[in-house]
Amino acid sequence: MKTIGIIGAMDVEVCELKKKIDAPESKVIAGIEFIKGKIGNTTVIVAKSGVGKVFAAVCAQIMILEYTPDYIINTGVCGSLTKELHALDVVVGEKVVQYDMDTSPLGDPVGLISGINKIFFDCDVKLCDILCGILSGNDINYKKGIIATGDKFINDSTLVKRLNEDFGAIAGDMESAAIGHVCYINNIPFGIIRSISDSGDEDSNVDYQQTVEFAAGVTVEIVTELCKSV
Repeated sequence: MKTIGIIGAMDVEVCELKKKIDAPESKVIAGIEFIKGKIGNTTVIVAKSGVGKVFAAVCAQIMILEYTPDYIINTGVCGSLTKELHALDVVVGEKVVQYDMDTSPLGDPVGLISGINKIFFDCDVKLCDILCGILSGNDINYKKGIIATGDKFINDSTLVKRLNEDFGAIAGDMESAAIGHVCYINNIPFGIIRSISDSGDEDSNVDYQQTVEFAAGVTVEIVTELCKSV
């Protein structure tokens, strides 16, 4: 059986998953608690990384070095960057991009990661297909596409429009592409599944606070079923 690492940024994104782990074993590294055990017959490691790209990258790298997972899944909530996705809908990542990586004054395209010369990191096709199949089977409205990541809670309709136009992104968050970056350099397949908490506009802070708990709950059963399907 495969070993799956699951990362969420906040307690609300992973607390219910932790409750589903049989025979949990806990270890704290760099202030991050990693809980290892079983969901069904699959070995899982669940961790709350903390919010933002640095915490997410640190968590992913520790998880890879300490537990050598076959796959890493990033789950949680995100903001919509398209009118086709609304609160409690689900996004399945096909690619991720760090939109705030910007060396364009040197002639580079915005989003380019220097050294590896990549803008987009591809999510694992197999994981994407499995997630989409589970979502369809549970009659949950979802869309797959590009997720844009930056160290900013998106609260700006102008930025929403720019990210959609410049990168083709349908959702925005603060961790996915950092995890994708780490998985890429370690040759670990990764998948992203997130539920919409807000629309990234000037009311996103209010909408987020009203929906975050419900949105986070949407993905729990999907990730649980994924762990039994890989």
